[in-house]
Amino acid sequence: MSVPLTPPPSATPACYQPIVLQDLLTIADWQERIDWQPFKPGVEIHRLYGDGITGPAAALLRYREAASVALHRHTGYEHILVLAGSQRDQNLTAVCGTLVVNPPGTVHRVASDAGCIVLAIYASPVEFLAEPGDPPAEDA
Repeated sequence: MSVPLTPPPSATPACYQPIVLQDLLTIADWQERIDWQPFKPGVEIHRLYGDGITGPAAALLRYREAASVALHRHTGYEHILVLAGSQRDQNLTAVCGTLVVNPPGTVHRVASDAGCIVLAIYASPVEFLAEPGDPPAEDA
């Protein structure tokens, strides 16, 4: 099975290379071959494009058992495709194969009881929100 996470070499300039993810529906079988980076406690990320701070972005997110992402607001559309396991928020539990499109302004926290892997595509950055009991933000 071929699982390129970087585009193959070609005559196309690097800035125009397609991102090709093969066998994405079996990602649970080959997830250890991905260069995961820490994101939030219990959640790892593999960015496909974008930095998550400015402009659109896409990433694979891997939630470990009982992991969650804190309360946040979407400033643009969010598309989530659950590739393995399941995740939930206050609106629904999304199982493997579910596509969820959250419109701009959606506010939620996301958790996975048994762990999951999702493809997340964001039209614009996510704004993390303070919750009661959070320590005050430090001044820079």
